[in-house]
Amino acid sequence: MARFSGANHYRFQILWCCLFCILILCFITNHSLLTNDDRRIRRSKGWEQRLRSSAHPRSSSGDTVLVTGAAGFIGSHVAVALKNRGDGVVGLDNFNRYYDTRLKRARQAKLESAGVFIVDGDINDREILKKLFNLIKFSHVMHLAAQAGVRHAMKDPSSFIDSNISGFVSLLEVICKYAKPLPAIIWASSSSVYGLNSKVPFSETDRTDQPASLYAATKKAGEEIAHTYNHIYGLSITGLRFFTVYGPWGRPDMAYFFFTKNILEGKPIEIYEGGKGGVVARDFTYIDDIVKGCLAALDTAEKSGGGKRRRASQLRVYNLGNTSPVEVGRLVSLLERLLKVKARRVAKAMPKNGDLMYTRANISLAEKELGYKPTTDLKTGLDKFVKWYLRYYNQSTVN
Repeated sequence: MARFSGANHYRFQILWCCLFCILILCFITNHSLLTNDDRRIRRSKGWEQRLRSSAHPRSSSGDTVLVTGAAGFIGSHVAVALKNRGDGVVGLDNFNRYYDTRLKRARQAKLESAGVFIVDGDINDREILKKLFNLIKFSHVMHLAAQAGVRHAMKDPSSFIDSNISGFVSLLEVICKYAKPLPAIIWASSSSVYGLNSKVPFSETDRTDQPASLYAATKKAGEEIAHTYNHIYGLSITGLRFFTVYGPWGRPDMAYFFFTKNILEGKPIEIYEGGKGGVVARDFTYIDDIVKGCLAALDTAEKSGGGKRRRASQLRVYNLGNTSPVEVGRLVSLLERLLKVKARRVAKAMPKNGDLMYTRANISLAEKELGYKPTTDLKTGLDKFVKWYLRYYNQSTVN
């Protein structure tokens, strides 16, 4: 009996030692994470001064805008455009590793040369958000941070919930509780919300309750969340449904981007085909046209009411597309001509991964209320992209 009790006592000692080690490890891990945040935010020499300088508009009539996802494709272009016209701009980005962070850091360098300071932080980190809104009175928030990639949602679904739902709520909660005055919010929804809707072109009044991917579902959830915060807190919120945005400084996971890479490297490219003669086509929209739409949405956004106004605060959603869908095979042909390289095409049936077969935007509402009018056709836009790609990656075409 004594031997049994002694053995039990020894086992309990081992157990407690293990638990203690786990607690120490958790403490060290948490302390390390806090230290990293602290290094990014509080120990950065002159951080607050750089923040205030970046947020200061050139004139008293200029806006002061927080751009989330500022090191991303659309975010970086929008941030530069705002700064160039004289607005005060502060960026926020967590520089995640969904794709090559070197491209994101290169965008950051481009923004810094334009006078835009990017805070290295996550929209789920409420302490960082609170600090930003306590220091700066933002007139607008251009919320472009998101986990993108329809196919990637099948590999890492939790990242879409964390960023597109939890992150959005985190941002809105901090705005409602700490931002004074409340800023107007413009945020990135997606054409993916139209899901299995078979009616084309897609209009803002069409049904969006049949998402074909988790990514689409999180963007649809975002639109419902926006409605809730508009209703309860009087936030002025505008959602923008982007249609297949492309151009220089783009995302490497997009077809036009990795098609270019594979063509130059002599690798085969997969071209999806629909069943029963179905055509796979996209409403490719050039980045400069999207930026104009984003700025127009910001310029027409009303102030948030904060629940004190007699009438309901502004709640809008717009399609931002090009209205001219192009078949994917045609996209490849244009790239072949621009690169002067023949692509190794491999035809494949469209997989069931959440991608839509065909997209086309009805932009009449954006035309009427925002003055939105896309002007760049696919050939012109791809030419600009290819020139940037070859310059950025220091490559030359094959004659």
